[in-house]
Amino acid sequence: MSETAAAFDHWIRTAFVAMNTALEELYFAQDDRANVDGIGDDIKATLRSEGDAHAEALAREGNTGGGFESAFAVLGNVGLYMAALRRHEVTNPARETRSPLLAASSLALQAGASIGMAPRFATAHLATRNRAIAGVRKSFTTLADEFLFIDENARAILGMQRAADALHRILPLDISNPVADVLLEAAAAAMRDVIVINERLFASLDTDRFFFSVRPYYKPYRVGRQEFRGANAGDFSGINELDLLLGLASPRDQSYAQLIADKMAFMPPEDQERVRDCMQHPSLLDSLLAAISSGDGSFALRRNAALLLAVSELFGETARQHHDMLVDRFIQGPAKTLDAAHLGQITASGPPLAVLMTALQDLRDARMAAPGHAAGRHGDHARVRDWLAAD
Repeated sequence: MSETAAAFDHWIRTAFVAMNTALEELYFAQDDRANVDGIGDDIKATLRSEGDAHAEALAREGNTGGGFESAFAVLGNVGLYMAALRRHEVTNPARETRSPLLAASSLALQAGASIGMAPRFATAHLATRNRAIAGVRKSFTTLADEFLFIDENARAILGMQRAADALHRILPLDISNPVADVLLEAAAAAMRDVIVINERLFASLDTDRFFFSVRPYYKPYRVGRQEFRGANAGDFSGINELDLLLGLASPRDQSYAQLIADKMAFMPPEDQERVRDCMQHPSLLDSLLAAISSGDGSFALRRNAALLLAVSELFGETARQHHDMLVDRFIQGPAKTLDAAHLGQITASGPPLAVLMTALQDLRDARMAAPGHAAGRHGDHARVRDWLAAD
């Protein structure tokens, strides 16, 4: 990392965080906590001018050296800066045809193109690749609820990644292999950890602080002329690897393939490659069903079949938690209290809240293998259970 990039990184970790925190305290003290207009304008002006100075210096410097890690860090830092100005309504894609942050846009486009990612901050910048210095990781503010959300979300992602990695290692072995049991048990253990982490987060996170002071930083914003959706907690490969490996979603399904296509550029390159690899293999469920159809009644297959169903059920429970606890309690519920003037751009992904909720419900039901889901695997799970019970 060059001296210029290091100076930007230091600013993001210090003055940037302090100014955002000061603004959040001003907003939260109001009766209308969603209002940011005319509040802390002097702080906003300083935030923009200091951030612009760093972005301009880096844009002039060009290639900062250091390969992927350096470019990824620069992309994250300029992305955090642009997201903060969007949150404070210094910029807003609804009233602009191009971003007024010219140097920042140029820098983000350069960094994103150099590593094959969208030119904005992504989930990985605040989760799996959030480098800590003396124990302090990057954030928008120093609010306890933001650190709680960042840390527990990262722990849940790491659990999903452990589960996906274990299942992926079964592919060269086959689901009928006796040694696959240890991998299925490892995946189940990881999913149980995720469930505990989710429960802990939902029990501790303050609803108003999350809704009014944390999630507004995840809104869409423009880079140059193009508007990019906000970072999403699902922008990592592990959850899609689990979808595909467990057979709960198919790349042949148009809506799911579109979801993957939309997510790709928001994931680090190694995550993108893992999803592509999973799309080239039959799911473990399909392999199991083929083995059952072939007449394989071995003890190993029966044990692994029961374990695979258990992993799927645990994964489905995490999907239920996310939708019924996080989305409903921390987003949909508080949104009902908002003035109509604030509802237009409430979602990080862009579409109206009602449209987003319908899509999320469909994804939840698919991951739960819920009965009645048009493209779900409820019937196939029932077939496996009947086969297990038949002996």
